[in-house]
This record gives sequence, structure tokens and C-alpha cells, in this order.
Amino acid sequence: MKIHPLYLNGELVVTSATRPVLDPATGAVVAQMSTCGRDVVAQALAHAHTAFTTWRHTTGRSRGDLLLKIAAEMERRQEEFARVITQENGKPLAQSRGETAMTIDHLRWFAEEARRGYGRIIPPQADGKRHLVLKSPIGVVGAISPWNFPLVLAVRKVSAALAAGCTVVLKPASATPLCSVLFAECVHAAGAPRGVFQLVAGAAGEIGAEFLANPLCRKITFTGSTEVGRQLIAGAAAGVKPLSLELGGHSPVLVFDDADLPRAVDGTLIAKYRNTGQSCIAANRIYLQRSCAEAFLAAFVPRVQALKVGPGTEPGVEIGPLINPAAVDLALQHIADAQQRGARLLCGGRRAALPGGAFLEPTVLTGVPAEAAGMCDETFGPVSYVNFFDTEAEAIALANASTYGLAAYVFTRDLNRAFRLMESLEAGMIGVNDGLPTTSNAPFGGVKQSGWGRELGVEGLEAFLETKHASLVIQ
Repeated sequence: MKIHPLYLNGELVVTSATRPVLDPATGAVVAQMSTCGRDVVAQALAHAHTAFTTWRHTTGRSRGDLLLKIAAEMERRQEEFARVITQENGKPLAQSRGETAMTIDHLRWFAEEARRGYGRIIPPQADGKRHLVLKSPIGVVGAISPWNFPLVLAVRKVSAALAAGCTVVLKPASATPLCSVLFAECVHAAGAPRGVFQLVAGAAGEIGAEFLANPLCRKITFTGSTEVGRQLIAGAAAGVKPLSLELGGHSPVLVFDDADLPRAVDGTLIAKYRNTGQSCIAANRIYLQRSCAEAFLAAFVPRVQALKVGPGTEPGVEIGPLINPAAVDLALQHIADAQQRGARLLCGGRRAALPGGAFLEPTVLTGVPAEAAGMCDETFGPVSYVNFFDTEAEAIALANASTYGLAAYVFTRDLNRAFRLMESLEAGMIGVNDGLPTTSNAPFGGVKQSGWGRELGVEGLEAFLETKHASLVIQ
């Protein structure tokens, strides 16, 4: 069985210590991933620091050219990337192709943004002075990426940091490291300078501890659970280390009676069931205006029931396996809890009768009490919780009644209402008649306990730049 390498200081390195990578559809071991200890991570940070002394002075155009070369290498191997993502993550192959395409687009976006780390000149308030604002790369970045979008959520960090003039040590999720290895091969083939990008793998606690404690690591960027985010915040306090955190979500959907019903159904299906519901911006709480609820559910539930469940490599599959059987167990606990509290099951609610044990029937429940587990925390699976409202003010209150604030979705044809909701909803991203709002050129991130900072857009580059004020006295 193939042992996949780390990428350390310009070399693909196979280690004696390995960790198995499983296919979620079958539970079978499909590969072994090289791993390393904290000492190797410290060495990688040292190499990254050495590379930073040169990379930071490389022109934005040259940094962008490297990102374009990496994108070209990825495009050449696009189908290979998609199949590896499906193999280790389980998502349908069509969605893996979409993730790969979005990753390439991120690289190309930041290749252009690399030229635009703009400062400014401030008009003086005193004679004989000039004030300049300069932008400088922050330094070595420790990046930690999740398993649910294992390629795109890693590369959006790496591409922005490299564009800004930083060097990066990436730690991918233990369950899904293989697509990051392919990315490292593309970086290598593109001719990246030694130490500018490196890939490590191993115990998350050890690697995270080294990122936090090592003074050469100047920033950590992380996507994952709010619980782990809190641990990083506590660990970063000692060194006052900057963090970018994209954490949990519990996104609401508001469907008003003036909405285009087919568009609302389509958009809600995408927002909820894309990636088998394993998305931080997935629609978890669906609120329907009472006057249109019956018509919406009459169209929505049959569409959910018709979603094809199976291994991601099978043609036409829309719902793949969850990341592991334990994720199905948690979803079933949430479904049972909702039913025990009085919710009504409209479809699904059972483990799908397929080999491997990680498949769940797409599920819809209505009349779910606010205190139900799934209404408070992410189920992270193909489960919809549907409730009802009468007025706009009630809808806003329901949507904002969460400690999370990553994304929200609104379906209405009333432009005035759309603007009121964009201003009133407590979320970092709002899709208005749009179930898939993410794009390379717009900021991605949340408020409240959904994180700190933004990725993508011009804000994605700013996240890796320091701001300096220089006051110059003219002699």
C-alpha cells in the first residue's frame, strides 16, 4: 500500500511513522500517510523562517506567477484531485470536481491580489511631515485545515498567505491528507523556493502546540470546530499570537411567502444537502412563513426523498457517506432527541441500508423545539429542521437566536425586505435567493462564535499583512 509523503523544505519525505487513511464509503484502508512529531514541525518552521527572509522581498507579480503555475499543475491533474477527494472524504465525485475547480479559482484570484498589497499616503497635519502607511507580510504562518472540504479550505489559506509574502506550514486533517499531498506535488512541480510551502501531518495536539509555542510561527489560521477554536485562543494568549478562525455555524434559512417557490426549494436543497450536509455554512434551521409552509414542504420533501444515496464514485449520487459511522450515530441521536421533544419526521431518519455503516437517509423534521439538540448545535449531516413564523420581526429573532453567526439564507422577492434582512441578520455571509454564496472575490467568515477574521476577497490578503505607519520629517 502506498505511503504518501510529507513535504519538507522542498523535498517529498516518506517517514517510518504512518497513519491509515480510510474510505468513508467502505471503512477500508486505502493508503498510509507519513506522520511526524513536534521536532520535525519545529524544523519546518525554522526552514519556513529562513525562506521568509527572501520570499517577503519577492515582488507581488513573481509571487502571483508562482500561484498561477501551481493552478496550471492542478488543472492538469484535476480529475486525479477529484477522485482522491472522493476516496478520502466520500463526497460525490461531481462535488469533488466542483471543489477542485473552486480551489484553482482561489489560486488565480490571489495570484492577481498578490500585486495589490496597497498602502497609502496620508495628508500631513503639520508642516514638514509626511505620513505613509505600509503593508508588510506577517511572517511564517501555521495553517490547519479541516476534512469536510479538504482541498479548498487548505488552499484558500495557503494561496492568500503566499500572495501576501508569507511562508506556510500546512497541517491537513488526519482523515483527509491525500489531496494536500497532491497539492504539495503541484507546488514542487511549479518550482516553489525551498521552505516557502511545507506539509506536515501527525497528532493535531502536538502540531498545534508547536505552532502556538514557537515564536517563529507568527500567525495561525484554522478552520474547524468552535471548541478547538477556543483552545487555540487560550493557547495563543501567552504569546499574543494572531489567529484567523473560521469556526462552527448553525445557519438559518428564511423563506417568505413572496419568494419564488421553485428557487427557494432549489436554493434550500443546495444550502442544506451539498457535501452531505457536512458544511460549516450548511442550512441547519429552516424557517418558513406559515402562509407558504404547506406549499414549500409539498415541493421540498419529495425532492429530499429523491436524493440518491451511495458511494461518491457511483453515477448520480447526491448524498455520499458521512465522514465515519460515529457521525451517523450523532445525527441519529439528534433526530431521536427532536422526536422525543415532539418533532414530526417527514422523511428519512434512519441509517441507510448500505455497506460501511456511514450512510444516513436524507431527513426532514418539522415542529422542532428550540431546545432540541439539533437546534442548538450542528448536526453536520443531511438533516433539516423546519419550523414556522408569521412576521418578519419574528423571523429575524428566530434566525439570530444562536451563538453562531457564519451564514444565513433569505428567499424573498421584496427588495426592501432583502435589504432590511441583510442589515439585521447576525451573520458574516448572507445569501439572498442564493443557496451557494461563496466566491473567491468576496469575504468568507462569521460573527459571534463562528470565528475571527475573513478569508477570500481583498480581506483574505489583508489577513496576512501587518500595517505600519511611518512618519517622515522633511529636512
